[in-house]
Amino acid sequence: MADVRIEPWGAGDLPLLERLMGDAAMTEHLGGPEPHEKIVDRQARYERLVASGPGCMFKIVVDGAPAGSVGFWERDWRDMEVYEIGWSVLPEFQGRGVAKAATALAIDAARADGTHRYVHAYPKLENAPSNAICERLGFELLGACDFEYPKGNPIRCNDWRLDLSDA
Repeated sequence: MADVRIEPWGAGDLPLLERLMGDAAMTEHLGGPEPHEKIVDRQARYERLVASGPGCMFKIVVDGAPAGSVGFWERDWRDMEVYEIGWSVLPEFQGRGVAKAATALAIDAARADGTHRYVHAYPKLENAPSNAICERLGFELLGACDFEYPKGNPIRCNDWRLDLSDA
């Protein structure tokens, strides 16, 4: 297994974000590629999240190379404040356990943060790799649900929940 680590998202990570969010294949389950202006806005949001929370965005680094993103942020879900978690890994690093390893590190950070008991992931029903990661990391499948991502784009996804109070 490669050396996988996560680093807080930074000002120099815009080129990585452009690859992650500006490519049709990378955004197949996320509503399609974002225009450059939206990616720049997202970059600023990630930097603000790192600076002030609650939650954090991370760059995934594999053997010293930028490989993707993972992060957690607050959301209201069914009358409860929870963390939502999401990840994205560049094609050349997929299929090697990178997403699972990086997401486990982000879960550790959310657990250490101690703000919320639960973290949820909402992969689309047909996103088999992301649903498998949730299962392998010990998330509980609560069932299918309607979701909106990006805003204004209704999707059907699975609601996976992980209890951060479990060690």
